[in-house]
Amino acid sequence: QDAEVVRTRDPQRLAQCDVVVDVGGEYDPERHRYDHHQRSFTQSMRSLRPDKPWTTKLSSAGLVYCHFGSQILAGLLGQPEDCPVVTALYDKLYENFVEEIDAIDNGIAQAEGEPRYALTTTLSARVSHLNPRWNDPHQDTEVG
Repeated sequence: QDAEVVRTRDPQRLAQCDVVVDVGGEYDPERHRYDHHQRSFTQSMRSLRPDKPWTTKLSSAGLVYCHFGSQILAGLLGQPEDCPVVTALYDKLYENFVEEIDAIDNGIAQAEGEPRYALTTTLSARVSHLNPRWNDPHQDTEVG
């Protein structure tokens, strides 16, 4: 809640951070490093959580979701992580939102014939919903 968000690629500044996401060139969950930008990275939800069926290569967003999604959902719902509702919500949220981000971020086409993943919206469309409407008298784009 009181974390400072730092946007940098400076290795010296990154070394001082408690959590590093999408930069730094390493995936090390014990040190809270969640980057998928290395040639050797091939992790999927299934490889990290064998009880899950999805084989789409994870982006940094997917890595964070994989490691913390259940905990966050459980906290929001006031339920234990192993609660069937938390598990069902975790799976549905991955399948219908996060997997799309993983695939697009990794340049994975939706289909070569049969679609590989569901495209239910785009992140760009979600962001555009935060912009003021064209006829809104207060065109403050920072509010959204």
